[in-house]
Amino acid sequence: MAEPLTPLLVILGPTASGKTTLGLEAAEALGGEIVSADAFAVYRGFDIGTDKPSIQDRERVRHHLVDVTDAGRRFSAGAFAEAADAAIADIAARGLTAIVVGGTHFYIRALLQGLFPSPPRDPEIGARLAGEWSLDAPAVFRRLQAIDPDSAERIGPHDRQRILRALEVFELTGEPMTTHWQKHAPPSKYDPLLVAPNRSREELYARIDKRADSLFASGLVEEVQRILASGVPVDAHALKAIGYREVVEMLQGRCDLEQAVEDTKRSSRRFAKRQITWLRGLREGTLHWVPPADHGGVSAVIDLWEAHTKKRRKR
Repeated sequence: MAEPLTPLLVILGPTASGKTTLGLEAAEALGGEIVSADAFAVYRGFDIGTDKPSIQDRERVRHHLVDVTDAGRRFSAGAFAEAADAAIADIAARGLTAIVVGGTHFYIRALLQGLFPSPPRDPEIGARLAGEWSLDAPAVFRRLQAIDPDSAERIGPHDRQRILRALEVFELTGEPMTTHWQKHAPPSKYDPLLVAPNRSREELYARIDKRADSLFASGLVEEVQRILASGVPVDAHALKAIGYREVVEMLQGRCDLEQAVEDTKRSSRRFAKRQITWLRGLREGTLHWVPPADHGGVSAVIDLWEAHTKKRRKR
């Protein structure tokens, strides 16, 4: 007989929607631990700009995959899925509930569906694409938009490594990444309950703007200066995160502080829009929209989780 799938609570959603608070309170109510699915919270020293869970929050509820690597390294979706699998197994072995919380939806897809076997890298194609990027990055991104609009929407215009890899895969196989994902047969490992805090677009954008102001007031510029002074190269992937890249541009004299704050707000709103588009086309399962934590969302999550696990017991 096939092994039963591991039930897994996944709290996702657009940036600034309240995932962290909802996950924290749900974990306390369910006696669980959190597995962070944030592509930048994994980096040590990146605290303010990632809005990383505070030390106090991590004392309230144990968090996994926060502060696990140095900023000079690239933490891939495959590395995340492997580490998250191990953390979830450890949590389950101790009889606790694993709760995946985060807005890096590609990480969540890699965890729930695995990664399709992509072709080996071609150094010649990679070098050519890198040269084209250095000459005209927007034109390279427009090329990806033309051949694979879904991947372009998901990746965004600033993630050089993933944009170039998507184009490389297309050149090597003749098919866009989206087609490879559609053909990919996901492994049966988890039985996920997917929930997201529901906010109006207007409220979400207001929260994004307020958080950007708070990040800069809390010392984001000084944090980036410390990171650069520690030897992290200015072109490190970790410094491509929203907020960090705008501060780097400011420190390089490309804009002033006021413009950096406004650019951070604009980039965050665009990112939220891409995340919402992703959620509407979610293939990992049915998404349940619940109220935010400050509007009774935790009770809704608990009710959904109890119904989810009860249904499993009846099978």
